[in-house]
Amino acid sequence: MATEQTNNPQYTAADYKNSQTARWCPGCGDHAILNVLHKAMARLGVAPKDTVVVSGIGCSSRLPYYMNTYGMHTIHGRAAAIATGVKTARPDLTVWQISGDGDGLAIGGNHFIHALRRNIDINILLFNNKIYGLTKGQYSPTSERGTVSKSSPYGTTEDPFVPAELCFGARGNFFARSFDIALDTTQEVMVAAASHKGASVVEVLQNCVIFNNGIHSFMSDKEQRADHTIHLRHGEKMLFGKNNEKGIVQDGFGLKAVVIGEDGYTLDDVLVHDAHAEDYYLQMQLAMMDGHRLPMAIGVIRDVNTETYDQAVSRQVDEVKHRKNYANLRDMILRTSESWEVK
Repeated sequence: MATEQTNNPQYTAADYKNSQTARWCPGCGDHAILNVLHKAMARLGVAPKDTVVVSGIGCSSRLPYYMNTYGMHTIHGRAAAIATGVKTARPDLTVWQISGDGDGLAIGGNHFIHALRRNIDINILLFNNKIYGLTKGQYSPTSERGTVSKSSPYGTTEDPFVPAELCFGARGNFFARSFDIALDTTQEVMVAAASHKGASVVEVLQNCVIFNNGIHSFMSDKEQRADHTIHLRHGEKMLFGKNNEKGIVQDGFGLKAVVIGEDGYTLDDVLVHDAHAEDYYLQMQLAMMDGHRLPMAIGVIRDVNTETYDQAVSRQVDEVKHRKNYANLRDMILRTSESWEVK
């Protein structure tokens, strides 16, 4: 993980919050995510004037209106494209992209995977409530097969995207996950995402109280969370359960949840999390655990630094300007044999 920025520790969450009243349904998970984002930005210490929040269309995409930063409420599915342009033109700015599972993975799916493939230095917060909320309850790309919704009254006949699987498949180098109600964990992964150089994805499992209430409750409820989730931390044993009495071990080419001290398993058998491993085979397995047979993984699952797109573009521009002795764009156009003058 890159070193956490603390350039201006005098900032508080209030410095990133404006006077607008958040217009989400009472009880919506977006309220919690917004408040945590304010706190994460204060910890990072990047000035509001050096921060840009870009969104597409959806309930989550209202978020820039409640930020005391630069904000852009763009068009459906195109938040990643706009965020890419901002970061490439102004690499000095910290850019956050806010998308829902519909905006980011349906109409915006192509932009999502290519932002990761290019390794644009943007921070993507993906709010996943497994439903279209703003358009009133249609199934989304992450809705489970069989989901009954306004657009699938007899149940969906499709298998869902798993955001982590898309991220890894697109050669993403940072993926983390949290719940809207897990405030400390959500802040932790947001700070880690912003500290990472390159495209980062934070999936926040969020509750839509109107159209998909309780979709994550079998994992997120306080009484069940310890047995159905595992908080991964780099360099630490993969332990979970109310008393950390359970662990994840290798089982052939797969993973297995065991009780330490039973069936011959000891603490030595439990795997240690390596978020920085370039080979993502094990990280992918961890990210695909769904909270049923194996606990859902939260925390930072993958964090590997490589050259970013904006760094590569800037370096290339400098190299070409030096080699060709270009001073500006007009210079380049006039010197090329591919130009002509129209009279």
